[in-house]
Amino acid sequence: MFSIKRISAVMFAGALALSLGACSSKETASLSKKEEGTGYPTKAISVVAPSGAGGGWDLTARSFTKVLSETKLVNQPLTVENKPGGGGAVFMAEYATQQVENNDMLFVNSPPIIINNLKKEGNSPYGYKNTTPLAQLTKDYGAIVVKTDSKFKDLKSVLEEVKKDPTKLTFAGGSAPGSMDHLVSILPAFKYGVDPTKIKYVSYDGGGEAITALLGGNADVIGTDASSVKEFLKAGKVRVLAITSAERLSGDFKDVPTAKEQGVDAEFTIWRGVFGPEKMSAEAKAYWEKAIDKLVQSPEWKKEVETQGWELEYKNGEDFKKFLADQETQVQQLLEALGMQK
Repeated sequence: MFSIKRISAVMFAGALALSLGACSSKETASLSKKEEGTGYPTKAISVVAPSGAGGGWDLTARSFTKVLSETKLVNQPLTVENKPGGGGAVFMAEYATQQVENNDMLFVNSPPIIINNLKKEGNSPYGYKNTTPLAQLTKDYGAIVVKTDSKFKDLKSVLEEVKKDPTKLTFAGGSAPGSMDHLVSILPAFKYGVDPTKIKYVSYDGGGEAITALLGGNADVIGTDASSVKEFLKAGKVRVLAITSAERLSGDFKDVPTAKEQGVDAEFTIWRGVFGPEKMSAEAKAYWEKAIDKLVQSPEWKKEVETQGWELEYKNGEDFKKFLADQETQVQQLLEALGMQK
């Protein structure tokens, strides 16, 4: 009798141990699955260009989504949305308040995310600190551009005209006063000794609209990013008077002198990067950093960057965040010099 009871007890203990072991295995498997982060993404991803079609943000967003899809690095559909307004400030207000945890909406930006947050007029209370910086993808430079039939043949001829009468010419750009295109437009004049606050500047929503204004005779000069005027330059519709790079560019811009070559110390680098929401999940952040790291190393991306006339300059999320902090200091100093800081 005793032995039967003992055998029963041993059998019960063994069954209990197996049962607990099975539960433990299930829990471990569940945790492992969570740790692996295999759930994200589960739906289509939207990549926002906070401007109209045709400008640098739009081109970056479309190239980014196109190559990610072609290389099958992302297993969900990717779409591009244009959300213009205030040189990106309108979208940032929505993103930083209503999409703060939306892992399925990314956006592209450049120095305006810093400038809009620091400038006095029409400034945005939101900046890169209200996002999760994922990566810097490329760098570009500012360009001073006129129509092909303009009387201006070089940068100095424009600056001399502006020096005589700062209000005579209309400068235009695809961002609000105090934003990137405005700074690109007036920086050479400022360096040439002209009071930048007296220059007539008209803003448009995106580089595409600014170029349309130039070609339509509604602006004399535009300040924009070099890559967005590449096709117009090749088509013979515009003349690029100067590039704000330290050294002359190659390819389609090989014949365009830098501002520095023309005796004007005006340099301005335009980076472009990808951001997620401020409260992006650790799983989504890790997914995108891994996907983007693979993207920038792919031959397809390198070819796309070359086709667009950009320069590949990749920084991962951590390095990008440090770089943004450094540029914030530089932009603050520039805006103070122009009297445009908040």
